[in-house]
Amino acid sequence: MDKNPEQIVDNNLTLVKYEFSNKNPNIVLYSEPFLKAGFLNELINSTNYSVIFLDFDLLYSGYIVSEMIQKNDRVEIYRPSKADWKKIISEIAKKISNEKFLIVIDSFNGFYNILDEKDSGRFINASLMLLSSIGRGGGSTVLITAKARKNDSGEWILSPGGRHIINSKKSGIYHLKRSGNDLIFSSLNQVGIIEKVFKIDHSDFGTF
Repeated sequence: MDKNPEQIVDNNLTLVKYEFSNKNPNIVLYSEPFLKAGFLNELINSTNYSVIFLDFDLLYSGYIVSEMIQKNDRVEIYRPSKADWKKIISEIAKKISNEKFLIVIDSFNGFYNILDEKDSGRFINASLMLLSSIGRGGGSTVLITAKARKNDSGEWILSPGGRHIINSKKSGIYHLKRSGNDLIFSSLNQVGIIEKVFKIDHSDFGTF
């Protein structure tokens, strides 16, 4: 694979959404929370079906409350806690079994923080695989964000914390970064090598 793949212009996210439709779940790695929030907002606004947003970090809903992001009527926001997560996942599983949704889980880091238990990794992975499996049957897309960095071995791990990122042949792995007035959205293979690069003009992302 070419070490420097050609950058594909995709300002309306049409090609990015097509990438997401071929994998489930899709994991978006990032280092800048504000850029991630802007990307998610653009993605949601360009989607023509309902959205379920699991806001573990409270950043997206915070922007809506402060009116930095305009509330989209097609978005149903959940703010899960350790006490109600099992109830929420059961409710969402029923919804996506009958209707097509974009399910955004924001983020892995916040998900781990609300559980903070030895076996949390196994429980989180099982929850995500359940939603992804049901989603595939109904045409829904599961998108998970993760603040991440590379370790000394070149592997992507959560930052902070150091947990390894969930990875399987059915998962799509992507990396999001800023380059001047452009957002660079890279598709990675199973060993973290860049396969495709999409260039998105983010000058219209407001304050992000």
